[in-house]
Amino acid sequence: MSELTLLILRLAFLVALWGFVFAVVYALRTDLFGQRVRRQQAQDAPAAPFAAASAPPAVAPSQRVQTPANALPHITAPAATATSASRLVITSGAREGLELPLGNQPLTIGRSSESGLVIRDDYTSTHHARLMLLNDSWVIQDLDSTNGTFLAGGRVVVPTQVPLNTPVKIGTTSFELRR
Repeated sequence: MSELTLLILRLAFLVALWGFVFAVVYALRTDLFGQRVRRQQAQDAPAAPFAAASAPPAVAPSQRVQTPANALPHITAPAATATSASRLVITSGAREGLELPLGNQPLTIGRSSESGLVIRDDYTSTHHARLMLLNDSWVIQDLDSTNGTFLAGGRVVVPTQVPLNTPVKIGTTSFELRR
């Protein structure tokens, strides 16, 4: 075999090797950070912008639950009364002893810094659960979390009313609603 043929084979092998390395790095980057999302430009916008604004937001099939709490999310819940809870008390976990006052707005619970109650542990999802006031009683809704939300030892699969002094467990944290 001539030296020129050997040199061309070595270079082709080197190019193929680097191509393989870049393909692996690209696949890892995509798995870790996801695909890039292209923002919609003005020319790509629909001809009738009012039609898109009046349409309800798209909800994943796993998030569709036909309950009064989900059917009317834009309605503000009434203020807490004397019969409902006014504070959330963490009874076990990393933030044990913390008390949060409950207003009339929904409280999101999860690892995200955007949550109203941030629980940083490996068993809590980014957006784990939502606590909301409905008809003068607090209701907890699991937001398709990986490890589940438990009310008095039972898994919450649909929005469920939370009685006073009943333990709710999310990850390694337990809390109760109190007056």
